[in-house]
Amino acid sequence: MPLLLRRYLSHSVVSSSFFRRSMASSSISSDPIKPSNTKIGWIGTGVMGRSMCGHLIRAGYSVTVFNRTISKAQTLLDMGAKLADSPRSVAAQSDVVFSIVGYPSDVRHVLLDPNSGALSGLRKGGVLVDMTTSEPSLAEEIAKSASSVNCFSIDAPVSGGDLGAKNGKLSIFAGGDGTTVKRLDPLFSLMGKVNFMGTSGKGQFAKLGNQITIASTMLGLVEGIIYAHKSGLDVKKFLEAISTGAAGSKSIDLYGDRIMKRDFDPGFYVNHFVKDLGICLNECQRMGLALPGLALAQQLYLSLKAHGEGDLGTQALILSLERLNNVSLDL
Repeated sequence: MPLLLRRYLSHSVVSSSFFRRSMASSSISSDPIKPSNTKIGWIGTGVMGRSMCGHLIRAGYSVTVFNRTISKAQTLLDMGAKLADSPRSVAAQSDVVFSIVGYPSDVRHVLLDPNSGALSGLRKGGVLVDMTTSEPSLAEEIAKSASSVNCFSIDAPVSGGDLGAKNGKLSIFAGGDGTTVKRLDPLFSLMGKVNFMGTSGKGQFAKLGNQITIASTMLGLVEGIIYAHKSGLDVKKFLEAISTGAAGSKSIDLYGDRIMKRDFDPGFYVNHFVKDLGICLNECQRMGLALPGLALAQQLYLSLKAHGEGDLGTQALILSLERLNNVSLDL
């Protein structure tokens, strides 16, 4: 038997039953993903990650989790997840490792750190799926690093907020190898709808475009509310009226009622949105784009952070407009 074939057969015995490379192709196994043959790793169990991971556990998948603050993973542990002490340990027990953390620096640390990162513990043929909103260039770097050790990487940031995560209705923007993305659909479908955007980094580009759109939409929403209040309208009736017309939007549906109730609990943190918009502005500068609406929204969200309101939800933008206009909504 040729030496190359002996090595391949030897590797297939110890490798996961899920992802296997053929000798002539970088495509992954066509075996359907299911709980009996696919072990899941999950890094990051915050507002979004906790709900998203929970859907996989309820579907019967064996899941190993890591989070810096263990208490935030307790709900998942109570559901049957196992706790690991590092991203590397998570990956060593998993075929597919999802991550959704705060900042690009966190992504780099949990995935690429040579001592504790997930890639250092992932078996050949394993897959990293980063669902953090991060830098497209970092997504490309992770994909190259994964490929160099015969693994795969998909950038798959999401949109839909905490309610989308809880209800399994997220929009998922996937970049990377199209075959791999298609193979992961049984997992993605538990969290929402996957949209394949192109090669590595394109998922991040799509999500940044999404954030640019949301930023201006949120600004329009809170400006409309301030205007309606100042003009003496019943703001609740105003929102109900415009929600079924051309001004209707997901922002109204998700945040209109929360703003009315002064509920600023985070479905998505101001701090993280400031980070996202900063990445958008950096990309715009690199591409030579002038997007004044984006720049204005980022400045207003920065003002929230300056007032110590970075841990509130993005609907807290109303507070910035209230201060700017010296009004307070009496809703």
